Amino acid sequence: MAFLNKILGAGLGWAVGGPIGGILGLIFGSMVDSMKSGQYMADPDSMDATAGTRPGDFSVSLLVLSAAVMKADGKLLRSELDYVKKFFVLQFGEPIAEDRIKLFKEILKQDIPIAPVCGQIKQYMDYSSRLQLMHYLFGLAVADNQLDHLELSVLKEIAALMGLPLQEFESLKAMFVKDTNAAYRILEISETATDEEVKKAYRTMALKHHPDKVAHLGEEVSHDAKEKFQKINEAYNDIKKARGFN
Repeated sequence: MAFLNKILGAGLGWAVGGPIGGILGLIFGSMVDSMKSGQYMADPDSMDATAGTRPGDFSVSLLVLSAAVMKADGKLLRSELDYVKKFFVLQFGEPIAEDRIKLFKEILKQDIPIAPVCGQIKQYMDYSSRLQLMHYLFGLAVADNQLDHLELSVLKEIAALMGLPLQEFESLKAMFVKDTNAAYRILEISETATDEEVKKAYRTMALKHHPDKVAHLGEEVSHDAKEKFQKINEAYNDIKKARGFN
């Protein structure tokens, strides 16, 4: 019976919400089993976290891919969990954040099929939101002040599967992993670019990453987007200062 509940939950999830829905459906099946055994008490708010989830929903996609990144190096760190919780507290407030973290802890127990999950996100989520999701995942990966090579590998795979070009990936990476060429990589150009090419690259990046493009995703996403936008401005100002042009 327990196995049947899990399979039914996963099957319904895949039918309604694709791979992400399948993961949530499997979790729901497990929750039903636990409630029947008395191990888990139903919480209306917690249950609502899995109900009505739309394909490409930013917050649920964030939770699923956060789990993939956190599990990449085989370690689940408190700093990473706190990073996820902080995002949801600022986005939704403490009560809803607690429910999302309950759901997230269940997601962490699942095997995350990265390819179909990212395929679903690529199909249903707009490009600006995918860029913002990737920026968030980099922040999560460096929450412990280091970027493990296994985490970097998963991040690179996620970016490619979500349809983000390598140049976009390297630009976002350079916002978190600094080196002498980071400012140029953030603007997606090389050090040999002319001053006019630098200015054009900045205008392109400012337009592509403008916070208004993800304002519909909520306050904390907008806050994160403004931080990303600031990093682009800082990169441009660093290059201008080094080259001596206005």
